[in-house]
Amino acid sequence: MTEPKPEDITHPPMDQLSGFEYCIDSNPSWGEAIVLGFQHYILALGTAVMIPSFLVPMMGGSDDDKVRVVQTLLFVSGINTLLQTLFGTRLPTVIGGSYAFIVPILSIINDSSLTQVTNPHERFLQTMRAIQGALIVSSSLQIILGYSQIWGICSRFFSPLNMVPVIALVGFGLFDRGFPVVGKCVEIGVPMLILFIGFSQYLKHFETRGLRVFERFAMLITITIIWAYAHLLTASGAYKHRPEVTQRNCRTDRANLISSAPWIKIPYPLQWGAPTFDAGHAFGMMAAVFASLVESTGAYKAASRLASATPPPAHVLSRGIGWQGIGILLDGMFGTGTGSTVSVENVGLLGVTRVGSRRVVQISAGFMIFFSILGKFGALFASIPFTIFAALYCVLFGLVAAVGLSFLQFTNMNSIRNLFITGVSFFLGLSVPEYFNEYTRTSQHGPAHTKAGWFNDYINTIFSSPATVALIVAVFLDNTLDYKDAAKDRGMPWWVKFRTFKGDSRNEEFYTLPFNLNRFFPPT
Repeated sequence: MTEPKPEDITHPPMDQLSGFEYCIDSNPSWGEAIVLGFQHYILALGTAVMIPSFLVPMMGGSDDDKVRVVQTLLFVSGINTLLQTLFGTRLPTVIGGSYAFIVPILSIINDSSLTQVTNPHERFLQTMRAIQGALIVSSSLQIILGYSQIWGICSRFFSPLNMVPVIALVGFGLFDRGFPVVGKCVEIGVPMLILFIGFSQYLKHFETRGLRVFERFAMLITITIIWAYAHLLTASGAYKHRPEVTQRNCRTDRANLISSAPWIKIPYPLQWGAPTFDAGHAFGMMAAVFASLVESTGAYKAASRLASATPPPAHVLSRGIGWQGIGILLDGMFGTGTGSTVSVENVGLLGVTRVGSRRVVQISAGFMIFFSILGKFGALFASIPFTIFAALYCVLFGLVAAVGLSFLQFTNMNSIRNLFITGVSFFLGLSVPEYFNEYTRTSQHGPAHTKAGWFNDYINTIFSSPATVALIVAVFLDNTLDYKDAAKDRGMPWWVKFRTFKGDSRNEEFYTLPFNLNRFFPPT
């Protein structure tokens, strides 16, 4: 066999990724789809448990309160996922809790009017109601930007070049949720990471009855093995005399979820009481809503490639953002303790399983709703040590980031202009949030520390989000730096056909609303 000549080695740009057996509108068998949906549900548990476990004790809540918040977050996540996949972007994306809301929520928790409440349970209820009020008011930002098509108009300033750092940092920006957490319990985290990569990649061609078991279900198989291993270590007393932080990250009996969970409990709106409204809290929360909007925009672009679909047109993107705003409104009504966004880890799982089916994600939403009502069963799965999820994140976040890098194929990376924009956007997108986070860790408050609390929350939240910083830098530079003569270098000839719904015939196949609703809401 002769060696290929350098000029013969070409990799032409591809609108859609290849190698997917099931894309957005094709479905595996019902049995396979149910197991894949359950896999997405298990993955969503990591964030659904981690955020309440961090916030509820600071609010004065007990283990019972934490369990109810976890159940509520899962219940509303299931509803929001169904709404998004049916009427929003229609991409196979799980809508879950967001870390972008942590800064303004901590500001509410530390509000002097709430810290003075002496009874812990009463302080929890009052804090939860204040968070609910802020979420309800701030959700209007995404609802207005979405349904007014303003965000769709803004997206006309996007190009493949400036979307690269935004999408990539949706994954790379979560690096602190990966190996730093794995390192807190290496005897569980490292074997989980090695097994997951080995099963999903090196053994992916293993088939039984025509089904690639390890490629499809590597996550479930490895979680089962390592969870059992972690339980054996716990039962054998391996952590009996270890430090508290080790026990919290390694033991399988430290979550206190199963004993505290009710057998059956249906979350309902205003279950914590009537929300309270404060203008400062609401304005501060709007910064988190905007950061969530930016992160979701990047995640939608990544999900479209991993579902083997075309990039969502401006109209579809705005529609999705509008429904996401309704999702945050539901978060506030039910009292999930945080706002919602696209779950980045579940987007990554589409690529690992090579199944981008919308039906699979809708089934996972059914599991979220079902197990949030049956508290004991849901709490059993939610007691998986978070270190196991962190090992998965090392792979899944990295895969989403790589999808962002794949957009470079549509640009000219032999251009100094493009290299400058890409490099500066990446560096500032990582460096600025790291400065804000490090400053907060050492000073117990963000760099913005004025008497105006809402202003502090705005600045500290926006600049703590890698994807948001990358968007601001990349879009500004790309649309001001020699932009008139750089359309081809930026990838605009390829990108422009996906700006409108009718720009590409495949859009109708992927993004048309169900139940013939396009008659009432015609796409533009």
